[in-house]
Amino acid sequence: MLPIDLKGKVTIVTGCTQGIGLGIAKVMAKAGCNIAGCGLSEENSAKAIQFVHQIETEGRKAFYKKTDVKSETDINLFVDEVIKEFGKIDFLVSNAGVNKFTSPETCSSSFWEENMDLNLKSHWMISKACYPTLKQQRGVILLMTSNHAFSTIPDCFPYNVSKSAIDGLVRALAVQWSADVRVIGIAPGFIETEGGEEWFKAFQDPEKKKEEVLGIHPTRKLGSVEEVGAFCAFLCTPYADFITGTTYLMDGGRSALMQDI
Repeated sequence: MLPIDLKGKVTIVTGCTQGIGLGIAKVMAKAGCNIAGCGLSEENSAKAIQFVHQIETEGRKAFYKKTDVKSETDINLFVDEVIKEFGKIDFLVSNAGVNKFTSPETCSSSFWEENMDLNLKSHWMISKACYPTLKQQRGVILLMTSNHAFSTIPDCFPYNVSKSAIDGLVRALAVQWSADVRVIGIAPGFIETEGGEEWFKAFQDPEKKKEEVLGIHPTRKLGSVEEVGAFCAFLCTPYADFITGTTYLMDGGRSALMQDI
């Protein structure tokens, strides 16, 4: 196994208090990073305290600030405080987002704008805010998108549109910045999270539904937040120095399997 040593590096993880974001933060801490996280939870909330505790348990420094990533003012204040706390930023994992679905014919302008502000615009704004310090460190930006960037299902609008657009944002930023900062997209498929478990529980027979979902994955398993975090850690190492401007699909082979068999 290749050694992954990111000791002394500083990573920002947005949406860090649960799910994929928390998993990424914990793995990056295990790899040696100090972690600066943000979310919508108050600093004294149970989720924020748990985040800080789990990072410090790995022997790393943790910083958390309540931040609305849809607000450019909030983002700039957060980034400024991270630099004040740690002196630099080496890696940005822009993960915050939400699954908000409807259909094209019922989607209102306000629903569209809310989705695009959170699931697309926020990634650009925090990348822009972090760029000057990342440039000094020859850092890495990882933008979290979704398998919906590649293929989708009905009534996932405009979430699926925003996720496809992130792939374009990755390419645009990489072309502009990759002499100094590598920019990479990660598109997870079905990952085991609290939200996923709640989705299964909405069915009359959750176990049967889970078996059905497993059956459309060649791996016969769902992804884990730790696997997403480990891939993030690898992409931040010198082993990945020739990687930029592309989005990687992590979907257990689901997109490779024709679903009509």
